[in-house]
Amino acid sequence: MDSRHVNALQSKHAGLERQIHDEMCRPMPDVVMIQALKKRKLKLKEELARN
Repeated sequence: MDSRHVNALQSKHAGLERQIHDEMCRPMPDVVMIQALKKRKLKLKEELARN
């Protein structure tokens, strides 16, 4: 896989991690949003692992 693609995936993964962290730090976190973000993050992690 192209290193630019891997870098883009890693950047998206890190962005999702920040979004999850930010949401969890809120006084009343949106649990549904956190679950959706974690699913997206997992899919990116799986795609990175295949390469």
